[in-house]
Amino acid sequence: MTVRPSGRPGTAASRVTVPWVRTRLRTAPGAAAALALLVAVTAFLAAALPPALDRYDERGMRRALEAAGPARTTVQFQTSDADVYLSDGPWEERLTREAVEGPYAKLLALPDRALPLDREQSSAGVRTTRSLKTADAYLSQPDGLPPVFHLVAQGGVAGHSRLAEGRLPKAPGDPGRAVSALEAAVTAGTAKALNIRVGSVVHFPRAEGDPLAVRVTGVVVPREPDGAYWSALPGLARPNLMVTQGPVPSQYWSGTLLLAPDAGPALLSVPGAPARYWTLAPDLTALQGRDLERLTSAVASLEGGPLLERVTTAVSPHLDVTTDLDAVLGEYDGLWSAVGPLVAVAAFGTGTVAALVLCMAGGLAAERRRAELTLLRARGASLRGLAGRLLAETAVVAVPAAALGLLAVRLAVGTGRPVQSAAAAGAVALIALAALPLRAVAVHRAVGVHTGREDVVRARPSKRRLVTEVTLLVVAAGAVLTLRTRGTSAEGDPTGDELVSLAPVLVAVIAALLLVRLYPLPLRGLARPARRMRGVVGPLSLARAGRAGGSTVLPLLALLTALTTAAFGGSVLAGVADARERASVFAVGADARVDDLDPRRTGVEDRVRRAPGVDDVTPVRVSYTALAGNVRVSLAGVEPDPYAELSGRVDDGAFDADTLRASGKDAVPALGSPALAERLGEDPFPVIMEDGDSFTARIVAVRTWTPALGADDFLVVDGSALRAGLEPPTGLLVTGDHPDAAALKKAAGGDAQVRLRSAVIDATVESPLQTGAERVYAAAVAAGAAYAVLSLLLTLLRAAPERAALLARLRTMGLTRAQGRRLLILESLPQALLAAVGGVLTAWAAIRLLSPGIDLTTVAVSTGAPAAGRALLRADRLSLLVPALAVVALTVGVAAAQAWWTGRRGAVRELRAGDAR
Repeated sequence: MTVRPSGRPGTAASRVTVPWVRTRLRTAPGAAAALALLVAVTAFLAAALPPALDRYDERGMRRALEAAGPARTTVQFQTSDADVYLSDGPWEERLTREAVEGPYAKLLALPDRALPLDREQSSAGVRTTRSLKTADAYLSQPDGLPPVFHLVAQGGVAGHSRLAEGRLPKAPGDPGRAVSALEAAVTAGTAKALNIRVGSVVHFPRAEGDPLAVRVTGVVVPREPDGAYWSALPGLARPNLMVTQGPVPSQYWSGTLLLAPDAGPALLSVPGAPARYWTLAPDLTALQGRDLERLTSAVASLEGGPLLERVTTAVSPHLDVTTDLDAVLGEYDGLWSAVGPLVAVAAFGTGTVAALVLCMAGGLAAERRRAELTLLRARGASLRGLAGRLLAETAVVAVPAAALGLLAVRLAVGTGRPVQSAAAAGAVALIALAALPLRAVAVHRAVGVHTGREDVVRARPSKRRLVTEVTLLVVAAGAVLTLRTRGTSAEGDPTGDELVSLAPVLVAVIAALLLVRLYPLPLRGLARPARRMRGVVGPLSLARAGRAGGSTVLPLLALLTALTTAAFGGSVLAGVADARERASVFAVGADARVDDLDPRRTGVEDRVRRAPGVDDVTPVRVSYTALAGNVRVSLAGVEPDPYAELSGRVDDGAFDADTLRASGKDAVPALGSPALAERLGEDPFPVIMEDGDSFTARIVAVRTWTPALGADDFLVVDGSALRAGLEPPTGLLVTGDHPDAAALKKAAGGDAQVRLRSAVIDATVESPLQTGAERVYAAAVAAGAAYAVLSLLLTLLRAAPERAALLARLRTMGLTRAQGRRLLILESLPQALLAAVGGVLTAWAAIRLLSPGIDLTTVAVSTGAPAAGRALLRADRLSLLVPALAVVALTVGVAAAQAWWTGRRGAVRELRAGDAR
């Protein structure tokens, strides 16, 4: 403000001014530093979310593409038979190296930025589209069936492989239909599997004349066998073991012979339907999750749009396009559509709490300076001028702090999504800037010196407040109803609908408004009995609690929202952990599993039982080829009592041991899967084992899952009904806190396979997007708890000067230190209990109301995890109670500390005349 000393206007003395901002910062440096720290931390958290999500999104898409493999992610163009046979010129000209490499350069340039391509891993060439049989006896024949081959003339073999033996093949002088011999190379994997060496000759029959002789001149080792160059075409880097269809399946090898790039026309000499092909491999390092829509559009255009039209114009009208990239992108889009709305719920909840805390900080500053601002208004300061001064002094602190938080994000988290990150930090700065001026304008709209007593008990809400509360109630009810019926994801928007994401916050808003209305009722009911109490502490503390100030909505709203966000996020994390535990139990059946036991080894069960970390062992005898009636089933023989106890760990598999126990007289009782029970019915049916053992069984109970066989079609019977019993068992189900895989492997011996449930839990997560969502929720829980503590401290700090003055005055009247400590604690407890109980009830109600619309399965487990059912959101007791109890404990602790500190300082300072308290 401008200060004019005495003197005539226009003199030098009248132009002396006091710099408002610098004076205020020097007067209260601690408050300015605290505000700067709050704004910087909040801006950091707000600005860190967009780049963190961008990083998880980028890694998630890359992981999805890598997991799908080049066979699904590459875009393959291949000419049809008509390209050769309907050609006006010689057929050989359609298969030359120039006919392949000419269109190849155009294809690489067509997608441009819409679909970044990895030129190094892309490939082109000529191949036989039909497999060629050979009758050479020296080649490996697993079940007596001769192998089949594809002849491939692909460019770039020398640059993508290392020559291990021999030399690379050369094309014949006249590669055409009349060629009688060719040279080829094979990969080391093909050579080992099919018994091929340098100098071996593979003969392929032809319709006319002698067979085509292909001599192997070299063995190559792929530099990147899992890259797109070697993996896009099946059998190129390593042969595939194929299985025939029929009643008796047989195995045979399918391999590839690598010809010289110029030998394409020679493929017309064999009945392999040769064709040109071009394989375009996407550049995984250049693909971003935020470009998903653009990538999907580009792939669709290549499959049947403008890009495909340009491709056929540049290459051939007889062209086929094959890719699963659109399906892979669609699967990832589905994952993001499930994860994004859950992240939005956490972000909106924590963001609301942070905004409320910033508003409370501004309200605390306005309350501390109430007398100063009242005096300025009384001396003629306008509302605009007062708000401008307060805005300026806040901007000097808040804007650099927000910029510092944004800079820290760019250095610590990443540079992704800069616009969204800057907007988030700017929103934090804007709220911090507006909180103090707006509160001051609202309080000091009318000029006055004295204010009336603020009393919660006697305050009566206005009609305007009633309309606001009803409006919020309607909005919250609509959001909750939408979330329950539709779920978290909005159609066409993977991040969900903003109103639905705000549903937990709106529930907290309604609870806060409701509790503020109900809060005076118990205080009024306790006021009369308290007057008859002996002593002064009880009645005085109750009276003080009722006169704690009428503006308790914002602090209570901040506390309830923070507690609801923390409990909601904690319940999400607990639900994710439970879903993974359940999925691991479904996959393994126990804490550990030992399969493929050697029947010749004795005492395996006892050795495994003595292994470290093992509490109990349940033997099982499993057959995967048993015949029940006329149906092939998986059958397990077990001991009823221990197996029933093990099955009880999951509700879907629990059963009574007596139900399964065989009597030896009637049909053997069996547990069956639902599909098998429907096919076999309730009547007895014969069971034939692979060792010739047979008995009659009857399904007496139906379960969707069983530890020994998972969730497939199964039968479980008493092991005593088997002719050989359970000796020797084929597997062991191990329970224990921390079984050791190496010790179990050593105890089982041989080629036994060991699986730990703990290892399966780690394998249930397939995408960084899932782990990222989990980390965001963990950060939301931590931030919600921190802001809850901060809001509570701000509430207590607002009343701290008045409480200190009250204790000082009461001590002059004989109040002891112990009574003063009890007074402050009892005065703070009603509001603390209100916030704690209200927080628990609000969080529980929000979870119960919103759980039908929230599915945690996609966030918790991978798509290939065992079907353990849908993982729904459930209230976690620890997440509900721990934050609420922490609020009560912190309130009591702060009140006790304030009473102790005030007692040490003495009463002289607090009783100074004119002190504004």
